[in-house]
Amino acid sequence: MDYKQYISVVEDFPMEGIRFKDITTLMQNGEVYAKAVDDIAEYAKQQNVDVIVGPEARGFIVGCPVAYKLGLGFVPVRKEGKLPRETVKVGYGLEYGKDVLTMHKDAIKPGQRVLITDDLLATGGTIDATIQLIEELGGVIAGIAFMIELTYLDGRAKLKGHDIFTLTQY
Repeated sequence: MDYKQYISVVEDFPMEGIRFKDITTLMQNGEVYAKAVDDIAEYAKQQNVDVIVGPEARGFIVGCPVAYKLGLGFVPVRKEGKLPRETVKVGYGLEYGKDVLTMHKDAIKPGQRVLITDDLLATGGTIDATIQLIEELGGVIAGIAFMIELTYLDGRAKLKGHDIFTLTQY
């Protein structure tokens, strides 16, 4: 499926010169959203995953329906201060600053095969931080799935050595 025809490109958002890729128009089309979830779920099956992990907030939009479809658990990765129990955390750089991501300390069991999901691969910083959290808990990165990849930002370089699946590229 040509997913690009369902993704809106918004000029100068969130700042001048940025061409924001908006997946909400894809999600508004139930048939297309279901196909996107199905395609990522099929990849997850091929990778023999045990659990799905997604960083907030759009990683939830991608990962939760995939986890549901496969009958697997979903683990949220959140900004610091958002999870109620004991967490592990990692600091990372963003395109526009710095942040901290956290995960519940008991969310991943050693040896579990993990699929990380998110809407967009840009520079790879958020996913690299997510990988660090999973590996700290003993999880194995079985694959990483995105709806969109911005190839011109070369996020794959930061995620080198990991299997990456994308629905579409810009």
